[in-house]
Amino acid sequence: MVNTTSTGHKSFSQIATYYSIIAAIGGFLFGYDTAVISGAIGFMRVRFDLHPGMLGWMVSSLIVGATIGAGFSGVLSDKFGRKKMLMLSAILFVIGSIGAAIPNSVSALIVARIVGGLGVGMASTLSPLYITEIAPARNRGRLVSIYQLAVVTGIFATYFINAAIAGYGNNVWDINYAWRWMLGFGVVPGAIYLLLLLLIPETPRWLMKQKQEVEALEVLERMNGKEAAKAELHEILNLKDDNGGAIRQLFRHPLRRPLIVGVVLAVLQQITGINAIMYYAPEIFKQTGAGTNAALSQTVLVGIVNFAFTLIALWLIDKLGRRALLLVGAVMMTVSLLVVGYGFHAANVSGTLILVFILIYVASFAVSFGPVVWVMISEIFPTRVRGRATAIASLCLWAADYVVSQTFPMLLEWIGTSATFWLFAVISLIAVIFCAKVVPETKGKSLEQIERYWEGQ
Repeated sequence: MVNTTSTGHKSFSQIATYYSIIAAIGGFLFGYDTAVISGAIGFMRVRFDLHPGMLGWMVSSLIVGATIGAGFSGVLSDKFGRKKMLMLSAILFVIGSIGAAIPNSVSALIVARIVGGLGVGMASTLSPLYITEIAPARNRGRLVSIYQLAVVTGIFATYFINAAIAGYGNNVWDINYAWRWMLGFGVVPGAIYLLLLLLIPETPRWLMKQKQEVEALEVLERMNGKEAAKAELHEILNLKDDNGGAIRQLFRHPLRRPLIVGVVLAVLQQITGINAIMYYAPEIFKQTGAGTNAALSQTVLVGIVNFAFTLIALWLIDKLGRRALLLVGAVMMTVSLLVVGYGFHAANVSGTLILVFILIYVASFAVSFGPVVWVMISEIFPTRVRGRATAIASLCLWAADYVVSQTFPMLLEWIGTSATFWLFAVISLIAVIFCAKVVPETKGKSLEQIERYWEGQ
C-alpha cells in the first residue's frame, strides 16, 4: 500500500510537472518582452528621436496591452477555459512580434507592442492559474514558481540574444535593423508555446465549474490515479458554488480579504522597482560611468543573478513558506535600495558598489516577491471566482508596472537617480510591514483548505 501511494505521488508529480512546464512557457514570453526592450530601446531612441516621455511610452505601451489582456483574461477563461485562452495569448504574442519588427513609424510600433502585450497579460494571469488548478498541495508552490523561473529564463536568454544581434553589425545597422530583429525574434518562443499547448488538458476545476464531472475525473485519474482522483473530486464538489462567480462577490466577506492581499502584493511586486532595473538596466549602469559594452555586460550579470536565485526560490518556497520568503526578501530589498541610492548620491562612491547592491536587490527579489506573489495570487482565491479574482490582481500588477516603466525616466530627470531609488526603498519597507501584519501562510494547504481559512476569518 505504501509503495502504491508513493508511485501514485511520483506519477502525479511527473505529469503535473510536465503540464506545468508547458503552461509556464507563457512566463518566458513575459520575460522576453521585459528584457528585449532594454536592448532595443537605445537604438529606437536614436532611430525615432524619442524624448523621455515618449521613451517611457515606448517601453510601457506593451504594458498597456498587458493590463487590458490581464483584465479580460479572467472572464474569458471562466467562460471558454484556461487552455483556449492560453492559446489565444500565444497567437496575440506572435502577431505582436511580427508587427513590431516591420514598422517605420512610432505609432505603428506602439500598436504592435500593445497587441503583443495583450498576449503577455493574458499569459501572465492564466499560466500560474492553470498550474495552480492542476498542482498537488504539497508542491504547488514549487510548480507555480516554474512560471517565475520561465520569466527569468526569458530575461536571461534575451540578454544574450540582444547582445548577439547588436554585435552583428555596426552602429548604423543597429539603429536601423538590430531592434527589429530583437523584437521580431519573439515569434519563435510564441509559436513554440502555441504548439506545446495542444498537448495539455483543460484543468479539472474549470471542468467541474462547467458541470463536466466525467471529463474532470478523467484528467484527475490521468495525473493522480483512481482512488486519489475520486477523493479530490469529492473535495471540489463539497465547495462547489456555481452562483458565486460574480465580480460583486469579491468585495464581500469572505472574499474581500484575499482580494486585498492579492491586489496589494501584486502592486508591491512592481512598485518596489524591479522592472525599472529590468527595462532600463543599461541606462542605469551608464550613469555609473560604464561604457556601452560594460553596461551590457553588467546587465547580463543581472540576468544571471535573477535566474540563479529564482532556482533557489523553487527549492525554498515549499520548505520555508511564502510569508517567510516575502519578509526576508523585502527587508533585503529595502537595505539594498538604500545603499544604491546613497551610491548615486555620493560623488566618491565607485560604480562597483552600486552594481553589487543592485545585484543583491535583484537576488532578494528573485527569492521572494518574484515567484511568491505569482504563487499567492493564483492560490488564495476560491475556485468559483479564481479566474476573475486573479485577473483583477494581475490587472493591478500590470497597471503598477505601467506606472513604474512610464515614470522612471521622468523621475530620474525630476528628482534624480538617488532619490528615485530611495523612493523604491521606502515602498519596500511598506512591503515588509504589510507582509508581517496581513499576509497569511498558505504552504502545504490544498486550495479547498485555503478557501475554508478565509471563511473562518
